[in-house]
Amino acid sequence: MILDADIKAQLAQYLELMEGNVLLKVSAGSDDVSRDMLALVDELATMSSKIKVENSELPKTPSFSVNRIGEDTGVTFAGIPLGHEFTSLVLALLQVSGRAPKVEQNVINQIKSIKGEYHFESYISLSCHNCPDVVQALNLMSILNPGITHTMIDGAAFKEEVESKGIMAVPTVFLNGDSFGSGRMSLEEILAKVGSTPNASEFADKDPFDVLVVGGGPAGASAAIYAARKGIRTGIVAERFGGQIMDTVGIENFISMKYTEGPKLAASLEEHVKEYDIDVMNLQRAKRLEKNDLIEIELENGAVLKSKTVILSTGARWRNVGVPGEAEFKNKGVAYCPHCDGPLFAGKHVAVIGGGNSGIEAAIDLAGIVKHVTVLEFMPELKADSVLQERLYSLPNVTVLKNVQTKEITGTDKVNGVTYIDRETGAEQHIELAGVFVQIGLVPNTDWLGETIERTRIGEIVVDNHGATNIPGVFAAGDCTNNPYKQIIISMGSGATASLGAFDYLIRN
Repeated sequence: MILDADIKAQLAQYLELMEGNVLLKVSAGSDDVSRDMLALVDELATMSSKIKVENSELPKTPSFSVNRIGEDTGVTFAGIPLGHEFTSLVLALLQVSGRAPKVEQNVINQIKSIKGEYHFESYISLSCHNCPDVVQALNLMSILNPGITHTMIDGAAFKEEVESKGIMAVPTVFLNGDSFGSGRMSLEEILAKVGSTPNASEFADKDPFDVLVVGGGPAGASAAIYAARKGIRTGIVAERFGGQIMDTVGIENFISMKYTEGPKLAASLEEHVKEYDIDVMNLQRAKRLEKNDLIEIELENGAVLKSKTVILSTGARWRNVGVPGEAEFKNKGVAYCPHCDGPLFAGKHVAVIGGGNSGIEAAIDLAGIVKHVTVLEFMPELKADSVLQERLYSLPNVTVLKNVQTKEITGTDKVNGVTYIDRETGAEQHIELAGVFVQIGLVPNTDWLGETIERTRIGEIVVDNHGATNIPGVFAAGDCTNNPYKQIIISMGSGATASLGAFDYLIRN
């Protein structure tokens, strides 16, 4: 048995939702992965009379495809889609059977209108929390458009292929044999990359908003909900709904939830926002703010949105070290997500740059996967909580280097080491290793504002206790502000504060 009793009980409920018959075409060898894959497919067939199985010759072995009877959908799993990918398998079964996907009709229309042949391959690891979004998006595109196919490839089952292609980060996607993208991508982002995206004309006839929120993370979602509950015209324009929490795995300090994961929380935020009459404009990046009679936000596609008040909640992004080799070897050994990319470095030596909580959590996580971890900290002491430091120092395969400055990440076609300087002696040292995980804090996403809004020297928007900026009618919330603590729960609170501040401004003006 591949599936335990609890998973089978959940799966049985989902399989009852299947609407039509599904044919699994299986290509198996004599290896262990093939054996386990066959066991999984056979279990699925015994659980639903709507699932049929037949042997077939597919381009990859071991693999199986999920098809309508008499029609190939182009959805293939190479490996065993368990772990984080189990949901991808369940959704593929339901959607191929005829179950309608939970996607806006305009997005479905976008997918169906794509012309040409698109053969996608996504390389994933079953422990990657970012990978299912990509797999499920590409599967859905394959199901809805006959010109599109997608094969999910478990890197652990196809190690030689992964190494020959130089893949050192997941998910990594190829299109028609060429590199397409790496890292988390939403369905809308993938559509934009293949040239199917809303243009400026779709925004031309929008009436001015009462409150326009720029940014769709916890602060933006909270601000929009508080505004919409006042019965005023509310919009959100977001580059990526969910923001940085989409890249966060375990969340244990969100009060009332002992544990959740970033993508799950982001999905809940989006679901909550959609309960209200809020105009959500996703995958749109703001590039200019100007105050005239109304406040104008110009988007990168050329559209201009107008509003009586604006709440800036554009969040922050990972800070780069800014040394030679970092940009050159990104996804070629330089990584930012230990949960996603850690398994690709199993049995190898890696470094973590950064001694704060995120850096030490990353080092602890990686120590259970890789051969050895070296932590590089610029300051004379680690900044992480003492409980994390105690756990770190208890691990036998971790070395901590303090008071050192990273000088260069070295490599040829991929990372082969790190050069650092001992800040006390000035001596230069080099460590041979296969990967470098950068964990040194955040940079606010406020560059696009230029000199229009008062910001601190590090780019954080200066706000008062109502969330107001120096421009009347413009408010800000969350990690893009000078609020000293960058926490999800604090961002939500500041989003509510800014929204109430904006409403107060509206009724007084």
